[in-house]
Amino acid sequence: MKERTEILEETFRKLTEEKKYASLRDLMQTLYPADIATILSDMPEKLMPAIFRLLPKDLAAETFVEMESDVKEELITSFSDTELKAVIDEMYMDDAVDLIEEMPANMVRRILAQADADTRKQINEILKYKDDSAGSVMTTEFVALTPDMTASEAIQEIRNTGVDKETINTCYVLDDKYHLVGTVTIRTLILARPEETCESLMTANVISVNTQDDQETAVQTMSKYNFTSLPVVDAENRMVGIITVDDALDIMEEEATEDIAKMAAITPSDKPYLRTGVLETWKNRIPWLLLLMISGTFTGIVITGFEDALKLFPVLMASVPMLMDTGGNSGSQASVSVIRALSLGELEFKDIFKVIWKEFRVSILCGLTLTVANYGRLMLLEKVTPLQALTICVTMLCTVVIAKFVGCTLPMLAKKANLDPAVMASPFITTIVDVLSLLIYFSFATMILNVH
Repeated sequence: MKERTEILEETFRKLTEEKKYASLRDLMQTLYPADIATILSDMPEKLMPAIFRLLPKDLAAETFVEMESDVKEELITSFSDTELKAVIDEMYMDDAVDLIEEMPANMVRRILAQADADTRKQINEILKYKDDSAGSVMTTEFVALTPDMTASEAIQEIRNTGVDKETINTCYVLDDKYHLVGTVTIRTLILARPEETCESLMTANVISVNTQDDQETAVQTMSKYNFTSLPVVDAENRMVGIITVDDALDIMEEEATEDIAKMAAITPSDKPYLRTGVLETWKNRIPWLLLLMISGTFTGIVITGFEDALKLFPVLMASVPMLMDTGGNSGSQASVSVIRALSLGELEFKDIFKVIWKEFRVSILCGLTLTVANYGRLMLLEKVTPLQALTICVTMLCTVVIAKFVGCTLPMLAKKANLDPAVMASPFITTIVDVLSLLIYFSFATMILNVH
């Protein structure tokens, strides 16, 4: 794929330099919009607008949607008002809303000024919904049919209005008050007898989401029922839009990227790595690093409190990194598993005791395995006394148990508190477990080795 893209980029440059614009236009019409967007994004800034203008209107809009926000901004700056209006007119409503949300205020005003009154009204309606809700990611362009329409009338309606809709595979049957009463597929309509009504052909048991539902809930619903589009209704069950499978994939990617960033203690960014500046990357990382550095001072306080014991038994100090790493890794394993299950809707807060019981049994098995292996290593290779080995190994067992308890409960408590469970991932859990493991360690050293 990369080699193909490089060849196409070189072809684009060569045709542009030789001013063979007709050939370049013909070539672009054979490519997918996503491929054209990738190639144009890597072209010199002075060439990109000129090449983009060669695209037919519909292909230009589809390509524009696939571009990163900073590339869109560059193109909009180079567009005339007429060119900008042509692109906006060809965009689907959800893509137009996404564009508005991505652009700075001065460009938003210009974009809205070029949109017609009806488009502006629909954009403003969608923008009223809270971020990350189903209403904020839906499109209002869907095929609406009535229950008394015959199959032949429905097909004619699709012919008349379907060209401007994002999908016609599934059509929505609405009553005179715009309430969603059923769905019917284009396949069903084509195979039905011409006189059969939509009411007799439709599926009445409709799965839908509310405009205020979380976008992740919508994606999980689509995944569960294998939908390619999902109706969105308001509080009175009136149809207001749909979420399509391409939007669902974008949401999944966005949520996964955000979770990965939070689990690594980084403020999420919507820009690709290479297009994110050094200062912006620094801003995304430094607050978390400062917070974790401050919280990590508790580890130093605990070690300082037992400084005399560490001088008497150097082997105790040598085992501190191993115990802390083992605890952090154990907690991370539990937290990642639970966070993943929460994101997929496999777990709810009411399952917390089931999770704790499962992780407790897992921690015992893991802890015992590590303890036996470590005891043998200490006795054979480190030449420590049995009591010293016992202190280290008992601490390891307890650390693993505590770490898995912390790792599985914190994400669920965060979810219950309406926080993102991903925040309670590796960095925070590791810091907490480090302090707890040291307290456990020195408590056992005090009891078994009689150190103070």
